[in-house]
Amino acid sequence: MLTTPALELLKRHRGDLRVGVAVEERFREIFAPHAAVDEVLEPGWRAVRAFAPALCLNFHGGTRSAWMTALSGARVRAGFGHYRMGWAYNLRIPRAQQILGEERTVHTAEHLASAMFYLGVPRTEIPRASLVAEGVAAGGGGRTAVMHAAAAQPAKTWPAENFLAVARHLTRNGYEPVFIGGAGDDLAPFAGFRTVAGAPLAEIKRLLAGAALFVGNDSGPAHMAAAFGLPVIVLFGSSDPAIWGPWRTAGESIQDPAGIRAIPPARVMAALERLGVHA
Repeated sequence: MLTTPALELLKRHRGDLRVGVAVEERFREIFAPHAAVDEVLEPGWRAVRAFAPALCLNFHGGTRSAWMTALSGARVRAGFGHYRMGWAYNLRIPRAQQILGEERTVHTAEHLASAMFYLGVPRTEIPRASLVAEGVAAGGGGRTAVMHAAAAQPAKTWPAENFLAVARHLTRNGYEPVFIGGAGDDLAPFAGFRTVAGAPLAEIKRLLAGAALFVGNDSGPAHMAAAFGLPVIVLFGSSDPAIWGPWRTAGESIQDPAGIRAIPPARVMAALERLGVHA
């Protein structure tokens, strides 16, 4: 999700360029359709090489993506200087702080966008992440509150009973909570509310595009909600909100030194009040 501001900056500056993104099939719907992306490629070096890029930019930094870059056939093979397998790149991009001229913690969207500035895109404000939900107008004025109570790790998962307390609070205030999760997520604790498990990303995009707000753990759906400009409340465990928090949307990142389980529902309800969800 947080690559989309960088891609938008590139396309704004060089609309003549044909941009391809190599991504795993399960994330294809992030970039298809997208105004800044002309083609979504299979995540393998043969597909990248067949695209015949002049520039191959590795946003990921892992071993597989390094090999894809090395074998891309691109004249310019770019990656950040801290990436492993440095031999794969003939253009090493410096730290975002050096490019931006600010020695501070940078958000992931800033980090990725800084690569575009280094490659020649004029320095400008980094836009919000962006998504397209076909057939739905974003900001549809609905009363749906999308809630994502799952996470990849227990340390990033707020207790189910806390989510339920917030869902009941939202219901009393005229909202319809909808709990979303992946195919392997257990949504049984939320059976008293509408649940959507294992839905394609296209369906989740449509749901978010017409929603009123989002409450959830620090995870991909939070960034998707932010991309649609929803008010977002994100519960954080050990991750740094300055790096992974909602980017350029109304919202709050909530964290506790004692861990995510120590965050009381009252803090979320207070945040909802500040965002206009009144008791």
